[in-house]
Amino acid sequence: MRKTDPSRSPGAALLVAVLPVLVAAPVQAAESFPSRPIRMIVPFSAGGASDGPARIYAAEMNKLSGQQMLVENRPGAGSVLGAEIAAKATPDGYTVFMISNTHYVSAAIHRKLPYDALTDFTAITGLTAAQNILVVHPSLGVRTVKELIALAKKRPGAINWASSGNGGTQHLTGSLFASMAGIDMVHVPYRGSGPATADLLAGQVAVGFPGIAGMVAFVQSGKLRALGVSASRRSPLMPEVPTIAEAGVPGFELVPWFGLSGPRGMPEPIVTTLHRLSVKAIANTTPAMAQIGQEPFTHASPADFAAFQQKEAPKWAKLARASGATID
Repeated sequence: MRKTDPSRSPGAALLVAVLPVLVAAPVQAAESFPSRPIRMIVPFSAGGASDGPARIYAAEMNKLSGQQMLVENRPGAGSVLGAEIAAKATPDGYTVFMISNTHYVSAAIHRKLPYDALTDFTAITGLTAAQNILVVHPSLGVRTVKELIALAKKRPGAINWASSGNGGTQHLTGSLFASMAGIDMVHVPYRGSGPATADLLAGQVAVGFPGIAGMVAFVQSGKLRALGVSASRRSPLMPEVPTIAEAGVPGFELVPWFGLSGPRGMPEPIVTTLHRLSVKAIANTTPAMAQIGQEPFTHASPADFAAFQQKEAPKWAKLARASGATID
């Protein structure tokens, strides 16, 4: 019986003809990227702390890429809803995700997620980082971190402190502060920064740990008193305010951050393009970001950002569990 040469079969011939096209298509797509608008999923409400930096960054990306970057706010379940949409999107670079430390808080407090917080996403780069600030109502009568700690130890369980919500960055900052300072204060969670700030200004609660940008005017007018910032160095917005670490709680540091990720499996050339454009966009928008309390937080490569997240995930998970945060 005559043997058939597999390489001469019609199917083999078709495969040989089509294979170069299949290989060339992703390469050509990467070379022309972006050729249409990019959707950026922001897993928080419009007008929130993440919305300002997202829109400043997106506007600059429009200029640099020649295509629109469309901000799509998809709040829900502590960033889980937006993360799920991003994780399940086609990994072609046209859907990206504004990731933050909250991504890993949610992973810690939800029993089951529709994605893996680390492995179902492609790291691109960090974008910006911010600071929270420890403020008190003047009626509390304290002017320094050490005075607040002394008063709290003298009156355990008698001082209320506000946060923007259970499991949020303000909550974790306050929880870490109380733990490291060895004090007992009562946490009062609100549904958002607005209501928390309103009651803090009214003296209904005495202490808060909000984002620094929104507190500058209140501190300057004397409506609130600033005691310390949450990062390891002082903020350019209020350089006269010490860090919490130097003001009385050595080693204290907590820095909320935002970054850019995409679905798992994005082509490396597209990831590299997004990284390059993003780093330039953040550099170009540094003055505008500073006005809303955001500082540059980009990484040298996508791999560096991935390594950063590997370290951040357990840190924020530990903070979430220690705070007693639960799903609202």
